[in-house]
Amino acid sequence: MVTALLFTVNVLAPYLLTASMTPPDRLVYLSSGMARGGDADRSDPQWTDRRWSGAQAYSDSKLFDVLLALGVARRWPDVLSNSVEPGWVATKMGGPGAPDDLDRGPVTQAWLAVSDGEAAKVTGRHFYHQKERAVPAEAHEATVQDALLDYCAELTGTSIRASR
Repeated sequence: MVTALLFTVNVLAPYLLTASMTPPDRLVYLSSGMARGGDADRSDPQWTDRRWSGAQAYSDSKLFDVLLALGVARRWPDVLSNSVEPGWVATKMGGPGAPDDLDRGPVTQAWLAVSDGEAAKVTGRHFYHQKERAVPAEAHEATVQDALLDYCAELTGTSIRASR
């Protein structure tokens, strides 16, 4: 079922990987510019009860990735946890007309993962081409983040606990 697979791959897999590890120094979650069109309503995050819209479901899942990054940043304050959008690049998924440079796509992820520069040593932020980019206001709400994390914990039986 496409609906369950999209949520599982884009949201549940990174959630479970995070919940299963010892907190690292840094985490970088891959989102998308489409997250700005996402809806953080968790009443049907897997699109099982509503009419399927692939673009909206993808946008929602990428907003959930931002919520995951920001929620982890709040629960694990000693971990630099951020999300990134690589840009719309010419790939099989992005299509040949995508306007961004494919070579720039992975730069921000690598920069956030290893740079000693002060601009990269932040947490709870969202980036595009090494610059902070705004996300929907609801992504910054702890109750919205916690609702997603609790939902993922319920599905997986594994929770991301707050650090002491």
